[in-house]
Amino acid sequence: MSAPWNNHRGGRGPMRQPSQSSLHNHAQGGHHMPATHNQHALNHHNHPMHANNAAMGRGGNRGGRPDDIRDDDVKTVYYLIGNLIDSSKREAALYELSKKRDSVTDLAPILWYSFGTIVSLLQEIVAIYPLLSPPRLQSQQSDTVCNALALLQCVASNVHTRPMFLNAHIPLYLYPFLNTDHTSRPFEFLRLASLGVIGALVKMDDSEVINFLLSTEIIPLCLRIMETGSDLSKTVATFIVQKILLDETGLSYICATPPRFYTVNNVLTNMVQQLVEKPGQRLLKHVIRCYLRLADNMLAKEALHQCLPEALRRDVFVDYLKDDPNTSAWLKQLKETIHPGHYINQPR
Repeated sequence: MSAPWNNHRGGRGPMRQPSQSSLHNHAQGGHHMPATHNQHALNHHNHPMHANNAAMGRGGNRGGRPDDIRDDDVKTVYYLIGNLIDSSKREAALYELSKKRDSVTDLAPILWYSFGTIVSLLQEIVAIYPLLSPPRLQSQQSDTVCNALALLQCVASNVHTRPMFLNAHIPLYLYPFLNTDHTSRPFEFLRLASLGVIGALVKMDDSEVINFLLSTEIIPLCLRIMETGSDLSKTVATFIVQKILLDETGLSYICATPPRFYTVNNVLTNMVQQLVEKPGQRLLKHVIRCYLRLADNMLAKEALHQCLPEALRRDVFVDYLKDDPNTSAWLKQLKETIHPGHYINQPR
């Protein structure tokens, strides 16, 4: 790395992989949680496998009830919210409420301001912490928490409730789920649901969201999933890192020191190699966007001149991207940025 980067000052030190104990302490005791105010939520429809669609393609509830919403729907929501206080009725209520996110537009403020609701959701989340290690989580327990996360994502997506959601530090309650590496269905769905909540936050292009996330361990958590997760988990985690990079503060943070830059670059490089062997169009798009954004930083651009993966320098993905003009254009722009006026058009 060049001397200017070595002399560069700023940032908060290298990114470190969080320990399970530190995540547990963050979530349970690291921050004061108001008695009735906290929030979060997940994905698209009822199933956590739709987390990436919600996180990357939809805006969630934004307040203001349209005229076509029936009063019966709202009455049902209030009835179900009342059932959340009763632990014997909570599982069924969570399932039914998660199906109301699209039909009741002001569900987020209803959830946030109703007495005891957010605390009930957090109780469901905290209750399964002991089942994470050693892994004893069952499908029914995972599904119930995923429905709770779906409601929290609804709150996180809402422009009015999102600031309070961040002030309550509710995302920290999800980090133990992101730190798991078990590949069974219950754990995978839980990771996807949690990623969906964070994805819903970053999709809002809110600098306050980025500032909050940078003060936590979200980047190393996402990088770990980008390396070892399922294809869908990798896609959502890479999207989150991309959105952090697109924010000026996020780009400056990651490029502030060589260790931070190379930590991110090494993960992206490994992903490119994996994509050569097993292409995935959506994941490749996010990886290219991450590199293109890194190139906006002069120090990172200088480093990428040496360490940009060969598969991106050459036309390895040209046939695969022929039906995706936007990603093809981003890849071309990336190569022109790193090597102005110089193309490497060699066969694979």
